[in-house]
Amino acid sequence: MFFAGVLSLLIGQHVGAQTFDEMVYSAKSTVFNLNAPTSAKRVKVKLYTDALGGKPVKTLSMKRVGNDRWSKTVKGDWKGKFYTFDIPSLGKGETPGTFAKAVGVNGRRGAIIDLKTTNPVGWEHDVRPALTSPADLVIYEMHHRDFSIDASSGLKHKGKYLALTEPKAIDHLMSLGVNAVHILPSYDYASVDETKLDQPQYNWGYDPLNYNVPEGSYATDPYNPEVRIKEFKQMVQALHKAGIRVILDVVYNHTFDIDGSNFQRTYPDYYYRKNADGTYSDGSGCGNETASEKPLMREFMIESMKYWATEYHIDGFRVDLMGVHDIETMNLIREEMDRIDPSIYIYGEGWSAGTCAYPTEKLALKANVKQMPHIGAFSDELRDALRGPFSDDSKGAFLAGIAGLEESIKFGIAGAIAHPQVDMSKVNYAKEAWATEPTQMISYVSCHDDMCLNDRLKASIPNLTVEEQIRLNLLAQTAVFTSQGVPFMLSGEEMFRDKKGVHNSYKSPDSINHLDWNNLQRYPQVFAYYKNLIELRKRYSAFRMGNAEAVRRNLTFLPTQPCVVGYRLFDGPTQSYIYVLLNGNKTEREVRLPYGVYDVLCYDGMIDVNGIEKLFVDEDAGMAIVPAQSAMILKIRTAN
Repeated sequence: MFFAGVLSLLIGQHVGAQTFDEMVYSAKSTVFNLNAPTSAKRVKVKLYTDALGGKPVKTLSMKRVGNDRWSKTVKGDWKGKFYTFDIPSLGKGETPGTFAKAVGVNGRRGAIIDLKTTNPVGWEHDVRPALTSPADLVIYEMHHRDFSIDASSGLKHKGKYLALTEPKAIDHLMSLGVNAVHILPSYDYASVDETKLDQPQYNWGYDPLNYNVPEGSYATDPYNPEVRIKEFKQMVQALHKAGIRVILDVVYNHTFDIDGSNFQRTYPDYYYRKNADGTYSDGSGCGNETASEKPLMREFMIESMKYWATEYHIDGFRVDLMGVHDIETMNLIREEMDRIDPSIYIYGEGWSAGTCAYPTEKLALKANVKQMPHIGAFSDELRDALRGPFSDDSKGAFLAGIAGLEESIKFGIAGAIAHPQVDMSKVNYAKEAWATEPTQMISYVSCHDDMCLNDRLKASIPNLTVEEQIRLNLLAQTAVFTSQGVPFMLSGEEMFRDKKGVHNSYKSPDSINHLDWNNLQRYPQVFAYYKNLIELRKRYSAFRMGNAEAVRRNLTFLPTQPCVVGYRLFDGPTQSYIYVLLNGNKTEREVRLPYGVYDVLCYDGMIDVNGIEKLFVDEDAGMAIVPAQSAMILKIRTAN
């Protein structure tokens, strides 16, 4: 087979950054490069005046310069023009290539620009906020449009990158205490027409078109190729100045479609996996899945993430459907990020959306995380033990007062590592610990691609009052933020958001997805609790030990009761024991504690890192009373 022959030629051959440098500009000439089959016979580069429409002002044949490598140098200054590649024998149509770094409106043509002119003032001095351990991260997942589109936001640049440069947005994030924003896909995606931004359009962006160019609909001018790049950098720069890291959601597991994809138009079928019968495999659930194990796709992923980390100063990556990719590729990406900056954090979904045409034991699934050092995965064990199964929105769990999931919560509190007090036979999904270190577990209860927390509570608990909803909302996040995993929250949860009960709002209108900033005044106790909970995590290192042996040594679980989970942490810097008591029942519960005088840090929906009051536990009764549907956190100094 032809493609098998090409693959054998590529194996063992070094594939480096230059393999994907498709347009190299200078004022004297522009060099165009493309990876395309040697059998193509003829590859053309077409130059245009505009991003859309019109005929090419010049069409040139490219020269084959190596195995599956074509190149053409065009003399003169072509800055401000646009280009496409075309391989007539393939009959797939024109493409800006697989690694375009700048594109015109709607991303159909590459743009010839000088990248240096896109750097904002002071960009050369921009640095990543310091990070000692991933355990210190507090991740805030957000969609550009959701965050700022509503009039209540008071932000000028609604739905744009620049909204995150405005003082009100920065002040909100800083006041909340998050130190990393995870932005939903912000590369150039296919489903929003950038020429019709005056019309209602919405999408999360999990439909890749050009992987290495910022999405134009979030820019103030999608027609100017430089604007989206500069404004994205301004956003990163503003967040960095505020001490907030930027994590990019990357979707290499599939493309928007097959025939229209830049991969298919340059190298048909090479980048995709197929089943034994010749049909396209669909492990992504989106009609196709990419083949990360093939040399060009593997190197594409590596170079793409390196490019975002260096050109845009991105501090981390959330890998969509990481379970579609192979373990070796993920480890190679981790090695490359370590060369740039070891603090760049990588995590992903440890599952696929369907069966992949690749051996399960070689895929980057949650069960294989132990084979991927310093790469994290989401814990659906803790998530579903708290709120109920992903497969049925009407079913509740711990928060609904349903007993039997205490061991699953303990597993999540420990950070998905092996802990002698966690009975893995009773954990909901995993039957053995899948993380080597707690920093490999993302701790969360809600994210973009499911019901938000409030909607799930209302769907799974009949006759829920607003007061109960608030109590359970705060209880859920207490479990998340006092766990040893890396805490992660959906934007707007601190504003008590809802999405009108919509489970999958990927293309729902703003009326469903927007954040209502007025809720900060309606439910001030919610924001206050989130803010103080994050401050509590930062104040006491016991909540973020970041090391498995330290967790096993310093985390002790108390005897469980139905819908009550309690644990004791030793906090070295303060020489204190911290007790966390979680009560999912509709009535108060008693928990036995050692004799002593405790500082109450959290009680009945209130948190104060310096202590709300003192609690005396006497030698005889030895009980703390935990109010219904809430958490209690106490601190006592150890006897020296």
